[in-house]
Amino acid sequence: MRELLGAGWAAVFLPGEPARLGRLLLWKPTGAAGGDSTAPTGLVTEVVELVLPHGRSVRRRRVEGYALPVAVAVSALADAEPTHPSGAAWQAATRFALRLLADGRLHPALTPAGYDTWQVGPFTAAQRQTLDALAAAFPPHAHCLPEPGPAPVRITEPAALVRQFCDAVADDLVRTPAAPLAMGALPYAWREARAVPALREWAEETQAALTAEVGVSLRVDVPEGRRRQFRAVLQLHTAADPALVIEAARLWSEPTEVERLLGPRAETETLLALRRGARAWPPLRRLLDDAAPDQLRLTDDEAFELLGDATDALRAAGVDVHWPRELVKALTATAEIGRHTAPGSTAGGLLDTEALLDFRWQVSLGGEPLTEAEMDALAESRRPLVRLRDQWVVADPKLVARAKRRRMEPLTPMEALSAALTGEAERSEMGVPPAGGWGRDGDRIPCAAVGAFGDLVARIRDPESRTPVPQPAALKATLREYQKRGLAWLAEMCSLGLGGCLADDMGLGKTITLLALHLHRQSDPTTAGPTLVVCPASLLGNWQREAARFAPSTPVRRYHGGDRHLGDLAGDEIVLVTYGVLRRDREVLAGTAWSLVAADEAQHVKNPYAVTARELRALPARARVALTGTPVENNLSELWALLDWTTPGLLGTLTAFRDRHARTIEAGEDPEAAERLTRLVRPFLLRRKKSDPGIAPELPPKTETDHVVPLTAEQTSLYEAQVRETMAKIAESEGIARRGLVLKLLTALKQICNHPAQYLKEHSLRQSAPLRGRSGKLDLLDELLDTITAEGESVLVFTQYKQMAALLEKHLAERGVPALFLHGGTPVARREEMVDRFQRGEVPVFLLSLKAAGTGLNLTRATHVVHYDRWWNPAVEDQATDRAYRIGQDTPVQVHKLLAEGTVEDKVAKLLEAKRALADAVVGSGEAALTELSDAELAELVALGRRS
Repeated sequence: MRELLGAGWAAVFLPGEPARLGRLLLWKPTGAAGGDSTAPTGLVTEVVELVLPHGRSVRRRRVEGYALPVAVAVSALADAEPTHPSGAAWQAATRFALRLLADGRLHPALTPAGYDTWQVGPFTAAQRQTLDALAAAFPPHAHCLPEPGPAPVRITEPAALVRQFCDAVADDLVRTPAAPLAMGALPYAWREARAVPALREWAEETQAALTAEVGVSLRVDVPEGRRRQFRAVLQLHTAADPALVIEAARLWSEPTEVERLLGPRAETETLLALRRGARAWPPLRRLLDDAAPDQLRLTDDEAFELLGDATDALRAAGVDVHWPRELVKALTATAEIGRHTAPGSTAGGLLDTEALLDFRWQVSLGGEPLTEAEMDALAESRRPLVRLRDQWVVADPKLVARAKRRRMEPLTPMEALSAALTGEAERSEMGVPPAGGWGRDGDRIPCAAVGAFGDLVARIRDPESRTPVPQPAALKATLREYQKRGLAWLAEMCSLGLGGCLADDMGLGKTITLLALHLHRQSDPTTAGPTLVVCPASLLGNWQREAARFAPSTPVRRYHGGDRHLGDLAGDEIVLVTYGVLRRDREVLAGTAWSLVAADEAQHVKNPYAVTARELRALPARARVALTGTPVENNLSELWALLDWTTPGLLGTLTAFRDRHARTIEAGEDPEAAERLTRLVRPFLLRRKKSDPGIAPELPPKTETDHVVPLTAEQTSLYEAQVRETMAKIAESEGIARRGLVLKLLTALKQICNHPAQYLKEHSLRQSAPLRGRSGKLDLLDELLDTITAEGESVLVFTQYKQMAALLEKHLAERGVPALFLHGGTPVARREEMVDRFQRGEVPVFLLSLKAAGTGLNLTRATHVVHYDRWWNPAVEDQATDRAYRIGQDTPVQVHKLLAEGTVEDKVAKLLEAKRALADAVVGSGEAALTELSDAELAELVALGRRS
């Protein structure tokens, strides 16, 4: 049909009864192309008499064309390019009809013969103008149906025909297969033509209500002067002129003038509208009993009803209720958190663990808070309006209830802080916590912090807007400006007993900032005392060297090894302990009153259920600080684990945190949830990146390159066999067993991509085949290392598999390339020796296990970083890269990422880029997320193919 419209065929609408049986006739005028003697499938030809030009006159002429049902016509006209003016006119009419339906402009009706039908309307003033303009532009061929009657020959009015066409579109398109289910009955849903005369009275009244020219509304007048009662004044208005409003009293005193303004059916339509309103709100029946209904005296209860549900019911019946404008805006209620503090009291006292903060409703009139006496008067009001400050104001029932029970259950400091920072608290209106505590089922109440507590919250909100802290004299270094801001932030948060997480990019000097904080706290007797630093074993030497360099006057002790003890502990001493020793000696360590406990690489305690996390929580300390470059590696529960240690109670219980924040954010269900969580945690988490303006402008450039290499024939064979065999097992599995198979498949494929020898476990054999020539990655690595070492540069090679690193160590030894290999089993002393040798330039290649060496180490000698395989978390890879790309690096760094072409790691690499953009907010759960893919999705992911 689109082709015929484009070939110049004309179109005219043939009305039907009911409207949905109408057709659009396409016929071929002289000069048009296309068409043959066979009608398209599903269509029939029809012969119709039209009025067409004949010389300088017109005549009746019978034409044959294709009769298109309404749905077919709409589909054809929606995106056709008609060349005949009549086709273009009906295309415009189609789009107008669809806009009416999209706007909900349709209503049920009955045809004269009693058939159920849908009609468009009522129209807005703008829609009526569009209809008139559309009809005025209709060419004669578009409405050339002859009107019945004697000569002269007349054709159908275009406005009437367009209206009939719109009715046909409405009547046809709403009758979908789901319509009977949506409407609960067959009338107005079925497609066949059936008479339903029993619905005539209902349909006529409904149509009258929707198409009436005159509407009514109630204007509520408040008691005034000697009049002690409320009254509802009946008003009349018209859709044609919304600005015209006439009191009903004039209809009875000046009927001629009112009918001139509103139309001849003004009285009838007014009484019909009142009848509909009385069904929605019975007190209006008293008006119907009057010979000349004009106003209704209201009881207090009736006026109260008009402030609530009665207004909604009347509006649904077409009767609006208008209160004086100044009443509607007057009273507001705000939930406030805070308490009055005695002169000289400290802000920190507000956050004492035993403190409780007031949580109450404050009612305001026009923005000015009411006094306690005024709120009492409001609470005791029994009328829908109350007199306050010489004016009537609406006493909204919900607001009155808030004034009556304005003191809600007090909040703990952490509850109050959480509510103030997010701008909402979760409490029931009765002041009782919802069942199960705070969670997604609680009532969210907008709130604000006031008084001294409000001042405190304002100070906390912006981590970088702190009063500068003098650099400690004992610090033998000059802090950068952003480090000074970090010190000031940590100092204030610790002084408030809140703690915090310093989450700067790796290499921006978190260690020196923490040393400065320790020295700063020694200057105040109330905060002075020993500091305990908990860190991975590989960082003990780094902490000791940094302390000796930047705080040489501070005693430092390693609590490590068989002779470890805390005897003769100095008051300003720094004690270094590993997470492993913490697990074994927690009771000993808990016996010391620590001024500060710092957890370095704090992502090691991201699992709140792990023993390490529990033991760390058991250590007493006046202040706690977490140091990490990746506060969130995989999911938001890790963020909870960090901040619940530094600032216990801020995020609620883990269950409540998951219900209120994590699940909705990670599922993408609530666009505002991430912003709400950001408002809550931002003050407690200070994160700066190397790329931020002014942070580390002297850092050299970093170049990242993806090296895509083909699989060898051996790798291809192993890869395809593994996919084929495991996917067959996955198809027959479910639940935990299926997830286990998926993870096993992904691990096997990654190992095959690395090298067949790793997958075949050849590292455990005394005799094994040579490694060269069997892996595209290894061949490329050899080329890279030849180039790097020939130029006298150094390189870090990261792999997540210890076995792969062992194979690389053996391979490089056979090639005569000096290399070091650091992994989780390397003793602490040996680790430090390796780092020193590499930094001195004695060995050019450093093989590193990603988990054992991906954090904390300072390896700025390297100018190249190779990721031999991909850890499916960009934050972890960035941390590893930052072993070389950190402050102190003065040479450009090149990062090489090796990818096997067309494999699962190639495809997942594309997902990593999207995940990297979310790493500071919400990230997925790595390989675990892939276990939830369907069989088809998983097959597509692991299928071997070309790189797209």
